[in-house]
Amino acid sequence: MNNPFKPSFFHYFVATATFLTVTMLSYPLYDHNHTLLAIYIPVALLMAYLVFRRLTRRIRKRNKALQEQFPEAWKTMLSENVKFYRELPADKKVQFEKEVYFFLAEKRIKGIDTDVDDLDRLLVASSAIIPIFAFPEWEYNHLDEVLLYPNSFNSNYETAGEDRSISGMVGNGIMNGKMILSKKDLHFGFEHPQHKRNVGIHEFVHLLDESDGSIDGIPDALMEHKYAEPWFRVMHQEMQKIRNNQSDINPYGATTEEEFLPVASEYFFQRPQLLKSKHPELYKLLNKIFHQNPMGFMNK
Repeated sequence: MNNPFKPSFFHYFVATATFLTVTMLSYPLYDHNHTLLAIYIPVALLMAYLVFRRLTRRIRKRNKALQEQFPEAWKTMLSENVKFYRELPADKKVQFEKEVYFFLAEKRIKGIDTDVDDLDRLLVASSAIIPIFAFPEWEYNHLDEVLLYPNSFNSNYETAGEDRSISGMVGNGIMNGKMILSKKDLHFGFEHPQHKRNVGIHEFVHLLDESDGSIDGIPDALMEHKYAEPWFRVMHQEMQKIRNNQSDINPYGATTEEEFLPVASEYFFQRPQLLKSKHPELYKLLNKIFHQNPMGFMNK
């Protein structure tokens, strides 16, 4: 891993603007006593430096990750547990490893009443990278932390008792910036891709959908405008087929428009050949949205 990331013009511009702003706001204080410049100029420089460090924190983390080798044990774990990675060509595996490394360097993954090991962290990172693999510059800017619960939970985040039907969710309100995943269901999705379900991919697609300002099932940030109308039409056609028991797509995808995209995306990445065979128009549109053709490197 090489080619270090560098600060952009924007970073330098903001730091310079900070220095000038602090200097100008301090002007009344040193206007009649220029000896005070020896105090205020260093203060302004320090403020500019702190702002610059803050803005470039992600760049430093990524450059630090570039200096480290992706652990061989992690490569083995990915090969054994992540079908998407296993069937990538060699050069794409290197890209996937790099993106996983960056994600793990930038996002916290914390267990709630459960331990978190390297495999758990790699599965979370893989869930994040798979949908945006064709967009290497993509950032999950509104995600700070992923919380792993031992199993499914309810709307009160309880993992014991009845009504525990939630396996993943994107937090809002006091949980803003967080994602919650059931560790049991996260592992199940990667261990059994034939079931066309993967809660990790599902929730990260919700984040992609939300990146345009709302979770509405239409990923404007990824999708070219000309595909919006065809997507809307196909989405509703498929949702109606689900309601009429004429589809093999997870029935949860017909509950709302915002759930159809992540449900269809799970199918797209888990069983691409089957999706293309049974739902060719839907497959084609998902190909346009994610800029990926999983069948290009997957055999099953």
